Amino acid sequence: MTQHLITPGHLNFELLQAIHAHGVPVTLAPEARTNIRASAAVVQAAAAGDAPVYGVNTGFGKLANQRISAADLATLQLNLIRSHSVGVGEPCNPGVVRLMLVMKAASLARGYSGVREVVIDTLLAVYNAGLIPWVPEKGSVGASGDLAPLSHMTLALLGEGDFLVDGQRRPAAEVLRQHGIAPLALEAKEGLALINGTQTSTALALHAFLSFEPVLEAALVIGALTVDAARGSDGPFDPRIHALRGQPGQIDVAQYYRALLKGSAIRASHTEGDDRVQDPYCLRCQPQVVGACLDQLRHASLVLLREANAVTDNPLVFFEDGAMISGGNFHAEPVALAADAMATAIAEVGAIAERRIAMLIDSSVSRLPPFLTENAGLNSGFMIAHVTAAALASENKSLAHPASVDSLPTSANQEDHVSMATFAARRLQPMIANVAHILGVELLASAQAIEFLRPLNSSPALEQAHALLRQHCAPMMTDRYLAPDMETAATLVRSGALSGLFRALPGLPPLWVPV
Repeated sequence: MTQHLITPGHLNFELLQAIHAHGVPVTLAPEARTNIRASAAVVQAAAAGDAPVYGVNTGFGKLANQRISAADLATLQLNLIRSHSVGVGEPCNPGVVRLMLVMKAASLARGYSGVREVVIDTLLAVYNAGLIPWVPEKGSVGASGDLAPLSHMTLALLGEGDFLVDGQRRPAAEVLRQHGIAPLALEAKEGLALINGTQTSTALALHAFLSFEPVLEAALVIGALTVDAARGSDGPFDPRIHALRGQPGQIDVAQYYRALLKGSAIRASHTEGDDRVQDPYCLRCQPQVVGACLDQLRHASLVLLREANAVTDNPLVFFEDGAMISGGNFHAEPVALAADAMATAIAEVGAIAERRIAMLIDSSVSRLPPFLTENAGLNSGFMIAHVTAAALASENKSLAHPASVDSLPTSANQEDHVSMATFAARRLQPMIANVAHILGVELLASAQAIEFLRPLNSSPALEQAHALLRQHCAPMMTDRYLAPDMETAATLVRSGALSGLFRALPGLPPLWVPV
């Protein structure tokens, strides 16, 4: 299998996505080892000296004024990992842990952390063996590093923690032995370097970003299908409108909708004789709303890629002149703000989808049968499916509250402002699940509405989407147990099945701006 080269400071989204998805094998660029050795030599010299150096021969946080004897330096690092492994909750997703392992290795390998090569080699050996340290997802406030989750990751490397093996928690020493990996023995500063940093919050945010990509692409397809189902106008997608505003995401989303609706016989059937002057905002303002969300997500991708390549531990070791300088790169505020922006964008994609469902079932607006059922009254149709979508959209409003504004001092007020980035990123997963279910309801509703417009066809692209749904879910001409179909439709949204239709359209600008 091809080994992917890790050049510190040059991770790209393509590699991060592959690591997240299935753990492609990686190897460290040989040229990185020169800086690693030089940086480690600075720490080793400090450990042998008499001057107090934070994280090398002192305590941590509020205990930084406590000197540690040379004989206890290794114990200091081991105690740090043991005492900081205090996370709770369910284990992190394996894709998140894979990202943590590789990003931590890449960060340390830039040569500004003072660790030995064996530390980085062990991280990559564990990753390449397909091992997933057991890392509880709760317990970090996203400042002074993601201390608890990174400690659990490190504890597994030491042979004292646990790994997830086939979904089961197994003792680390046994798992390492089975894979021929020697447990890591820490030296001066190495424990601190491993747990200082933003790799958990960044990995969680990347997990959300990558998880939302097929959902957003599905939202574009389903939103376009609803335009046709409601016999909406394609005038609001005219490129001249969006060029005058100049917002890049808006311009691109309008182009996506033009491509998705191209060739629709439904649209052609009512270009004349339709007395409606303007469509509801949920139809005609999709480029403005979803485009603004796309711009926020694109910005978040830039922040997260920078953070994936960053050196975020403390103190930093500048081997060029032997300086060791304490700073605050472990503070995850950039990740927290990016995750909060993502939360708002995710919530809005769901919110406008819920409004489109509400429009479809309201016969006074959609001019379709009430609640999309032939015999309304005897049948309730999509009445309560919409209520579910409304409940999920409302839940996302609460979840979208910015986590970054909720700092809570820790460590006896030494760490008096924290980012809450880890929760900011972690809370995105239930939001994405909610949006996928909202879009699943909309897909069922818009496909049902298309049935009432037959024999007219939608565009070739949207007919493919309609046919894809119909492979799994029949039209609902009378009431039936709808929850299984809603689950099936949500799975189509999250699985990438609709994304494939979107990506097959020729000549479209990329969803994410290449970085």
